[in-house]
Amino acid sequence: MKNITIILTILIGVQVNAQQKWFSTYTDPIALVSDANIIIDQMTGKVEKANAKIKMPKNIAIKNTTPYLIFINIDSSTVNLPLWEEVIPQQKEFFADIAGGEDEGKKVFGLFFNGFYLAHELGHSIFANAGKKFDNAFDSEHDANTIGILYWRQTDENNQLKKCYDYAKKMLKTLKNPVPENEDPKTFFTQHYKELASDPYKYGYIQFSQFVEIYEDKSLPDFNTFIKNYTK
Repeated sequence: MKNITIILTILIGVQVNAQQKWFSTYTDPIALVSDANIIIDQMTGKVEKANAKIKMPKNIAIKNTTPYLIFINIDSSTVNLPLWEEVIPQQKEFFADIAGGEDEGKKVFGLFFNGFYLAHELGHSIFANAGKKFDNAFDSEHDANTIGILYWRQTDENNQLKKCYDYAKKMLKTLKNPVPENEDPKTFFTQHYKELASDPYKYGYIQFSQFVEIYEDKSLPDFNTFIKNYTK
C-alpha cells in the first residue's frame, strides 16, 4: 500500500508540474514534449467524455522548431512544438518588436507557443474527427481559438489566459489590420492565406484580434457544452 501511495503521489506531482510549467518559455525540449503530451492526453479525455461521437486519435507532441512555430499534422497525428533557442532570429525580433523588448518577446512566446496554442492546435484535430467542414480559413482558425480559450478556462488557467489577453491587446496596438477596407475579412484571409501566414505581422494581427474578440465574448458556453453540441 505504501508503494502504491508513493507512485500515485509521483504521478499527481507530474500532472501538477506540467500545468505549472506550461505557458512559459521552455529551455528543455524533453520537458516541453513530456508536459505537452500530458496535456494532450488530458484534453483528449475531456473531449471524448463531453462528446462520445468524437473519436480522437492518439496525438503525440514532438519538438520540431520551424518558421510555422506550432502546428498539428493531422495525417501523422503530431503536434509540432517550437523551442525558443531554435527560433530563427527574424521571428525573435518580431516578438521583441510587438511585445516591447527581448524579455517581453520571450515571455509572449512562452505564453502563446509553449502555452495557449497547444489547445488551439488540438482544436483542429477535433474538427477533423467530428466531421466539421469550413468554407473558409478564417472560421477554422476562429473555432480553434474558441476551443483553446474555453478549454483553458475549464482547466482553471484563467490567470494565464488573462496574461495572453493583456499581451494580445498590447501587441494589437503595434500590428496593423492587413485586410483592406471594404474587403470581407473571411474571404480575404482565405484567398490570401499563404501570403498572410508568411508574414508574422499580418498573420499575428488576425490571430491576436480573434483571441481578443473571443476572450471578450460573454455569450460563449463552457467547454463541455461547446464540444457536446459540436456534432449533430
